[in-house]
Amino acid sequence: MSGLKITLPAPCAFILSRLHENGFEAYAVGGCVRDSLLHKTPHDWDITTAAKPEKIIELFSDIPVLETGLKHGTVTLLIDHEPYEVTTFRVDGDYTDGRHPDSVAFTTDIRDDLARRDLTINAMAYSPATGIIDPFGGQEDLKNEIIRCVGDPHKRFSEDALRLMRTIRFAAVLGFTVEPETLRAVHDLHETIGRVAKERIFTELLKTVCAPYAVEALRAAPELFFCAVPQLKNLQDVPQNSKYHMYDVWEHTLHALESIGTDDPIACLAILFHDVGKKAVRTTGEDGYDHFFGHAEKSAAFTDEALRALHCDNKTRENVVELVLLHDTAFPKRTAKFRRLLAKLGYEQFYRLLAVSRADSLAHAPWCIEGRCKALADAKSEAEALQKADFCLSLRQLKITGKDLQAFGFQGKAIGEALNKLLDAVLCGQLPNDREVLLLHLERYTQKHK
Repeated sequence: MSGLKITLPAPCAFILSRLHENGFEAYAVGGCVRDSLLHKTPHDWDITTAAKPEKIIELFSDIPVLETGLKHGTVTLLIDHEPYEVTTFRVDGDYTDGRHPDSVAFTTDIRDDLARRDLTINAMAYSPATGIIDPFGGQEDLKNEIIRCVGDPHKRFSEDALRLMRTIRFAAVLGFTVEPETLRAVHDLHETIGRVAKERIFTELLKTVCAPYAVEALRAAPELFFCAVPQLKNLQDVPQNSKYHMYDVWEHTLHALESIGTDDPIACLAILFHDVGKKAVRTTGEDGYDHFFGHAEKSAAFTDEALRALHCDNKTRENVVELVLLHDTAFPKRTAKFRRLLAKLGYEQFYRLLAVSRADSLAHAPWCIEGRCKALADAKSEAEALQKADFCLSLRQLKITGKDLQAFGFQGKAIGEALNKLLDAVLCGQLPNDREVLLLHLERYTQKHK
């Protein structure tokens, strides 16, 4: 136990208090305790208690209750429209499928409940009455910045293969070192990640690559991610004998991810996948240098395949694939091409493209970094100036509409075609986005084509 005090949110304190008043042990447990000890604001407050579900429902009969987790001993209380999960102390049965316990048995000992959890830093409980319950040294591991399994790591990971990715994800988020025995078990059991549902893999992958210490974590257990997402294995053992590069493809990817400078999941995923097609197109010229012609298109195809398999939502998938396809775009571009690209992508996606291209450039050979980055910085400044001036990039911004074209005799598809031509003329600087000028242009056009 520890004399440390944690400030509980009022609803959590209320739930613990009512359970204690009625003779039941109750604690805040897991991530909320960990984050509180790290002086971070917890996102969720989970509660565990010796009271069984039916008793919890009885004691909180004055509060809206969701009974969706009763099978596993969980009752969700709604306080001020916020959910608080209250779960009975439990011991899990065997995990014959490597993901879920075959059975759940209730217990009256908090230590039994904590013993079933994955990592020591997640196996702590707290109540104002007892302080911190920490039977597995979670506080010491937090202090020493260690990720360690509770008990035998091979057993923990064999119970639930998702814990393999969670372990690496926590290392990526916190910047902690995975303890050697735990890391060895990750290496030994990495192939069991195939038992895990693809959407769960995607969630952990996303949290990992967006984390501040993603590179160190990915470097610690690359085979886990290559197994979880087979397309990523194409990054392994691909040399880049080129005057533009100093790393193989995997190390180049990691250095680029380190330089991305954002936790935007779309940009981070684009960097992770941006060169995944290089292995498939690699050739070596007579000069002895490697070439990767068409790698952006191939990488985009592999990315689309991977994200579909991971059940990624369509909008994210399409944005990531688009960035991978365009990541090698050369700047500066002529005004018309620049504005057309900006109009196609929109400002948010265009700035993502610049961030991805910059990170990719920073992972190249030193001699070519400065020129690439200056061109990207100039492109960003140009886009920002256009955005500040509210420059017309879309039909919505165009100063005339389809009704105006109808007045000049345009009908059906011809209206959309004419509007798009006018927009392109504005983008290219051939016409200003001025209503009177555009109407005059239309008038002259219709007179000429009568």
